[in-house]
Amino acid sequence: MKRKIYKEKYSKKASKKKAEHRQLVDLKWIFTITITAFLISLVFSFVSETLIPNINIFFSIILVLIVILIGVVFDMVGISTTSADVKTFHSMAAKKVRGASLAVYFIKHADKVSSFCNDVVGDICGIISGSAGAAISIIIASKLKIDALLITLPVTALIASLTIGGKAMGKAYAVNKGTLIMYEFSKFMSYFVKNK
Repeated sequence: MKRKIYKEKYSKKASKKKAEHRQLVDLKWIFTITITAFLISLVFSFVSETLIPNINIFFSIILVLIVILIGVVFDMVGISTTSADVKTFHSMAAKKVRGASLAVYFIKHADKVSSFCNDVVGDICGIISGSAGAAISIIIASKLKIDALLITLPVTALIASLTIGGKAMGKAYAVNKGTLIMYEFSKFMSYFVKNK
């Protein structure tokens, strides 16, 4: 009886400590991701605001399409961390396949990786492409000498539809081919990140 009470007492303490530790880690992650989002947004905004008014319309449109594509690709990566098969990467890591151990790390931290890819990069790309589209619209309207609203509305609607359509297509692909996407992404990232 005493042994049972002792076990219950210390198992409760251990679970309480684990919960407290988890909460501290989560708060640290929230702080880190908030600062990271701020810095990435600052850099992306600066680049788009300084580049778009100073380059011709064709290159501005290409830049907006690249930003949309980055958002779609990172959205796919975020989804693939939750749909990829970790067992495949465990066996690949045992055979020393490049990027496999990194893929295992990404999948084990799927909540953080998908949060970064989907929420930070994906959302920032959406905001930047929208503001860049508005800037392009104003340039076109001033050159054509027409009301900016006539250009801004269809341009922002087109950017929104390309972003949403691209992400919908990317999500469907990522759910079905998550392991392949995670393999390619991890292999690419292994050139820049030390294996975990």
